[in-house]
Amino acid sequence: MTTALASSGRFSFKALLRLFTSSKPARRSHIFFIGYLGCFLGWLPASAQQHAPLYQIKVISQAPPAKSIRGLSVVTDNIVWASGTGGQVGRSTDGGAHWQWTQVPGGDSCDWRSLYAFNDRKAIVLNAGAPALIFLTEDGGQSWRRVFSDHRPGIFFDAMQFFDDKEGIAIGDPIDHKFIVIRTHNGGLSWEADPAGILPVAKEGEAIFAASGTSIVNLPGKKVYFATGGTVARLFKETGNWQAYTIPTVQGNSTTGVFSIAFRNARDGVAVGGDYKQDTASKGNCLLTTDGGQTWTTPQTPPVGYKSCVAFQSPRFLVTTGTSGTAISTDGGQNWLEIGKGFNVAARARKGSKIYLAGKEIAQLDIIKSTTGNR
Repeated sequence: MTTALASSGRFSFKALLRLFTSSKPARRSHIFFIGYLGCFLGWLPASAQQHAPLYQIKVISQAPPAKSIRGLSVVTDNIVWASGTGGQVGRSTDGGAHWQWTQVPGGDSCDWRSLYAFNDRKAIVLNAGAPALIFLTEDGGQSWRRVFSDHRPGIFFDAMQFFDDKEGIAIGDPIDHKFIVIRTHNGGLSWEADPAGILPVAKEGEAIFAASGTSIVNLPGKKVYFATGGTVARLFKETGNWQAYTIPTVQGNSTTGVFSIAFRNARDGVAVGGDYKQDTASKGNCLLTTDGGQTWTTPQTPPVGYKSCVAFQSPRFLVTTGTSGTAISTDGGQNWLEIGKGFNVAARARKGSKIYLAGKEIAQLDIIKSTTGNR
């Protein structure tokens, strides 16, 4: 009956009439209803008859040498770098089909949680923990050189970003109640610390999370934002000097707060986090701002559970991930849909559109469009 009524995917009134006149009276009411439904569907616009896009997490590396990956930098759709535990750094130049992994000499015990790749040859990594070390490669990972070290007790860097090929910044947890800030002006070849008198001041028990290296964003005009957690959760903004704004997420202890931020311009941004020890709790795990972090609102439908990373793919399309799972939003963060397993970090190609995810595995986010006639 489906074939008779829907020849070539379109409703046929003649086929319905033939079926109605040849059928027994008891079946005619059912046929009448199907015909009415067919007319209604036939009058719908073609766009309304199409299936919504399907989102698929495609694992491209199941067992990388780094057992836990939190550093991820995507240069183009094909050039991808990843880093993590055991001093391991990986590089792919064919969209993740093949990987070359190296263990940074002298950093075999390092957890490279912050990573920035300039191209297929040059990349820089920063570990979480003491001593703090930064290593640089300019030959695709074949050789590495140390360009920074800090052996102070309590030193712990959380994130690193670059404005361009020369200017970069890294931030770390507070020492003597002041967050640590270091900068480079020559592409990472050397680094210098900001003077203590201009460092952003931390409250007691406030810190930055290094869960994905995405607690910091750089914006045009050399603006820097970073987010914190712990006893309080705040957004720090450097616009000449440092200003701080409260983020009304879950906070109050060392496992809570904002773990990642993403901004598509100086005003419109998203903050995600929660409590990594209660990773199924969704209260306060996602917040939106349209005024540069001065005020925040909750989404209509938040993602589920703790999230450690959020990234824009386009002004309306975002992805967020964490141990609780991965979710996407197609309306600027107002409504979220869970689509699969969780990772530590997600990143979009700076010169492209692909999104990669990494944790214990490395994956791509595929968008599969289908229609009723072609699935």
